Amino acid sequence: MAGRINDDDVKAVRDAVPIDAVVSEYLQLRNAGGGNLKGLCPFHDEKSPSFQVSPSKGFYHCFGCQAGGDTLDFIMKIDHLSFSEAVERLAGQAGITLRYEEGGYTAGTSGRGERIRLVEAHKAAALFYADQLGGAEAEIARRFLAERGFDQAAAQHFGVGYSPAGWDHLTRFLRGKGFTDKELILSGLAQDSRSGKPIDRFRGRLMWPIRDISGEVVGFGARKLREDDNGPKYLNTPETAIYKKSQVLYGIDLAKKEIAKTSRAVVVEGYTDVMACHLAGVTTAIATCGTAFGGDHIKILRRLLMDNATAEVIFTFDGDAAGQKAALRAFEDDQKFAAETSITIAPGGMDPCDLRLAQGDAAVAGLVDARTPLFEFALRHIVARHNLENPAGRAAALAEAAPVVASIKDLSIQHESAVQLAGMLGILDEQFVVKRVAQLARWARERGNQPQQQGRGRPQEPAPAAPPAAVGGGPALNLRSPAHRTERELLKLALQRPALVSPTFDAYGIDEFTAPPYAAVRQAIQDAGGAAQGTEDYLVRVREAAPNDTVRAMVTELAVEAIHTKTVDEVYAGVQLVQVRLRAVDRRVLEIQGAMTRLSPQAPPEQHAAIQQELWVLQQYGQRLRNRGAEGL
Repeated sequence: MAGRINDDDVKAVRDAVPIDAVVSEYLQLRNAGGGNLKGLCPFHDEKSPSFQVSPSKGFYHCFGCQAGGDTLDFIMKIDHLSFSEAVERLAGQAGITLRYEEGGYTAGTSGRGERIRLVEAHKAAALFYADQLGGAEAEIARRFLAERGFDQAAAQHFGVGYSPAGWDHLTRFLRGKGFTDKELILSGLAQDSRSGKPIDRFRGRLMWPIRDISGEVVGFGARKLREDDNGPKYLNTPETAIYKKSQVLYGIDLAKKEIAKTSRAVVVEGYTDVMACHLAGVTTAIATCGTAFGGDHIKILRRLLMDNATAEVIFTFDGDAAGQKAALRAFEDDQKFAAETSITIAPGGMDPCDLRLAQGDAAVAGLVDARTPLFEFALRHIVARHNLENPAGRAAALAEAAPVVASIKDLSIQHESAVQLAGMLGILDEQFVVKRVAQLARWARERGNQPQQQGRGRPQEPAPAAPPAAVGGGPALNLRSPAHRTERELLKLALQRPALVSPTFDAYGIDEFTAPPYAAVRQAIQDAGGAAQGTEDYLVRVREAAPNDTVRAMVTELAVEAIHTKTVDEVYAGVQLVQVRLRAVDRRVLEIQGAMTRLSPQAPPEQHAAIQQELWVLQQYGQRLRNRGAEGL
């Protein structure tokens, strides 16, 4: 085993890779105020951003699903890595050589995580295939690319390569790099043969590396080049630990920044179409990998498009029957987007690659500009199936098309589409169609099938997330309680701006925090050495001192949540300190007054005097806090 990674190296990795740089590889981040950034959470489905990142603290937290942590936690959760795998992934990006406690410096493989090894194997394979594209055997592959308008520079930009026709060229190459036969099988780069020895899965084919949104190669798409190849026209990597075809989009690594910048994504059907679009200036083009566009693909795009009012997804399909069928499948998912969806079909049944060859780059850009709203396309397709020359045909078309219009979330577009549908059907009384659509929409709402929204179909902002449950039993948080609000604010200051509340905060008792989750966080701060020890690794130590994941999540949440004032200074911090202490004093006063009421008249005089003395001291202290504020502490 390679052993435990040196603690100093783990800290160096945390410090070297900013959390906002890592998170922005997976979703679009925007300013959330207070130095924080926000985006759509990658860990649960949402249409309004509740996921926040604090670059200055190095933490993220989702106020919707309560996921949170530091950079390593994010990588572990989103890519399903172990702790050591996440450290190794980020160390590789930062160029940090890791030390292992049991075995010194090592680049060995025995202690490396499986996923990391599979990614490394794919990276090495991509370089191998790209190098092979320049060889004599790959002339047929270079000719294929040239015939489709792609030169050497284009091939290099997209990492296109060639897999030699022999049985085990890649297998032998990767063995020489230290990969085991088991790893090659698990990666999908090799497969078992009749002899029991691994052989290359891809042989004699043009190769496209498929990268995930972070840019890691996780699979390949391979195109047949020779007539004697009895395999399918396109052969993709099988499902593996790192490759799920329903969760990857070809070209997303190249397109993601432009998609986020322009709030537009163009979905095409193949690898060469993505290449053609990007080379023609449509750099938001992406494609699925051997599967239909589905729900997981939608989630990827929504995190990039976020909730921008002008967000748009444009589908390009061939004009043949298969392309139209694919377009209608896409329409079924239309309502899942917080974006407008459109379709564009090239003339003459051409795809973007063919169109670029025939008419040039400008024609590809023009194809995208000539889009049609997807629901309008669906309506025309439905209407075209019916005979509109007679009343029965028009009635049948209306019966099929009206529910489609009724499902449109935006009320204004729904109304306009109903009027448009009446025109398509040749029904002169357009109000009849409008009323029918409205009736269907109302019935759907009453059944709870289609909640209606105002404003282009976007959902209203969700109610604030429910507060976390109490830690270790007791009542849940009540953020409408002034006491709980103030305790929360003071803990945020103690975590985010410890210098403003130190050393006073460290003298506060655990029992001064009435909400059990807040008392647990106060205990974690104390166990980590107190707020006065708020050095650069202070938050890491507090999270490590938390007794369980629930408290740890609360620490992260409070470390990321914005402080509720524009000016965070000693005055504001003093107010919170005073309010928490004053409420604790008032609670103790009530307790003593109750004890005095219950005290027997026969009790010793000194007992009466002691209680009265404590009550007098507390009342004086409380009055001093009310009169002098923080100076009275």
